[in-house]
Amino acid sequence: MDKTSFIGIIIAIAAIGVGMVMKGVSAAALFNPAALLIIFAGTAAAVIIAFPMSTIKNVPTLFKIIFTQKKGPDLKSLINTFTEMSSFVRREGLLSLEQEIEKTEDPFLKSGLRLAVDGQSPDFIRDVLTEKVYAMEERHKEGASVFTQAGTYAPTLGVLGAVIGLIAALGYMEDTEALGHAIAAAFMATLFGIFSGYMLWHPFANKLKEKSKKEVQEKHLIIEGIVSITHGESPMVVRDKLGSFLSHSELKKLIESEGEKEENSAETETA
Repeated sequence: MDKTSFIGIIIAIAAIGVGMVMKGVSAAALFNPAALLIIFAGTAAAVIIAFPMSTIKNVPTLFKIIFTQKKGPDLKSLINTFTEMSSFVRREGLLSLEQEIEKTEDPFLKSGLRLAVDGQSPDFIRDVLTEKVYAMEERHKEGASVFTQAGTYAPTLGVLGAVIGLIAALGYMEDTEALGHAIAAAFMATLFGIFSGYMLWHPFANKLKEKSKKEVQEKHLIIEGIVSITHGESPMVVRDKLGSFLSHSELKKLIESEGEKEENSAETETA
């Protein structure tokens, strides 16, 4: 579960709700079926018109990505894996990677290791895997653009809802109290439009873009790791090269953890 998505939505709803009450607006004003219909159904209709059905079908999956945390090894774990692989390959040869292919669950890593075992050149492996990353980025951009467009349409539909509400309010010109209620209800559509656009859809799009960046970074690390192993580079060189994907503090922790492992193993051998 991606806690930040849930926490952000809760804070947003609380901020608007409490702010309205503090301004003297009744919380009951939020329950406006007409405004909700215009904004949310209207936004959904606009998005359906704007994108092909093949993209619309992926929307439930996109929501799942937004609200769930991806499982799998982090960058430090991958660096440790490739460091160990490089040491193993230098002793046993590239064909020994077949054992790692069987253990690996990541399709991208498995594909790259299989190319290495098949004897493909490092340049060929890099080209093939880079093309896969590029195709993945394009799919991710298309998914994020769905929410970006929704965030663009929703505020405009809020203005449309306000106009419709004001047209209806003109029927109460002789009743001042009813006119005031009608105008207030009219602007609820604008509130929902701005809220959904700038507190839901645009942040959702940004969340998808950030998760895509992290996944792309992970894939590039895998590419460099496989190419380094194919070149027969030493474990220290592999660690230093892949360490460029980490921040200075993360790299420092990685080196310290490796030092502790070496000390523990030395103590075990001595005992």
